Amino acid sequence: MCNCQDTLIPQIGVVTDICTETADVKTFRVEKIGGGKLFEHLPGQCAILSVPGKGEAIFSITSSPTNEKYMEFSIKRCGSITNFLHFDIEPGQQIAVRGPYGNHFPVEDKLKGKNLLFIAGGIGLAPLRSVINYMLDKREDYGSIDVVYGARSKEDFVRYDELTNVWPVQKDTRVHLTIDRAQEGWTGNVGFVPNFLKDLKFTPDKTVLLCGPPIMIKLCLAALIEMGFEKKQVYTTLELRMKCGVGKCGRCNIGKKYVCKDGPVFTCDELDEIPDEY
Repeated sequence: MCNCQDTLIPQIGVVTDICTETADVKTFRVEKIGGGKLFEHLPGQCAILSVPGKGEAIFSITSSPTNEKYMEFSIKRCGSITNFLHFDIEPGQQIAVRGPYGNHFPVEDKLKGKNLLFIAGGIGLAPLRSVINYMLDKREDYGSIDVVYGARSKEDFVRYDELTNVWPVQKDTRVHLTIDRAQEGWTGNVGFVPNFLKDLKFTPDKTVLLCGPPIMIKLCLAALIEMGFEKKQVYTTLELRMKCGVGKCGRCNIGKKYVCKDGPVFTCDELDEIPDEY
């Protein structure tokens, strides 16, 4: 992992592929000039993508650290810089990348040997995808893996091929999908993720990694507690407020915490220390 000084130095990358995931999400593949990934990272960390003259923003690194060929960023269109990335960037163009920023999911110690339950909503799959693929590449180090993922419709699932054809065929790995409302041709579950969790009846012998819209996280956590889980068993990520990545701009300062330095990964019992306004 890079030190603080290294993270301030932009690395020039080339966008080698752009995959349209949904109507408002694209995955950008970035390599060093000449090939290979730009820098080392750990699952759950972020990077800043910069476009000269347009601006910069911080995004989760969605590819696994075990991938040495390239880095990926699944980006939802929701503002000026993301609009530019979606409509103006093409394969072959260069982009500046800085990172990695923040802490990471503790895959090297606290999660080893555990049965894992991943819960995602919408673009919340992006930071979890890095962890899931990392664990699948090191399968013998971890217990069972369950992925619960909800989207507005079938067309709003990110990385649908992985969800249906890659992950479910791995050892002791199950994927549970749900959409908000029924639609023609969908034979899977219909309903919101918190209720789906209760229907799946998971037992609290799992460690949970949870990411999605704030209201989903709140309701899922309540459902998990009702099912017998403790807050210390549940990890989540709060990169939404991160900007500079090194604790200087103050945008992510909440109480005694800087999300970019103390997080973005927290256990849910740690979140009790953060003021309610977060």
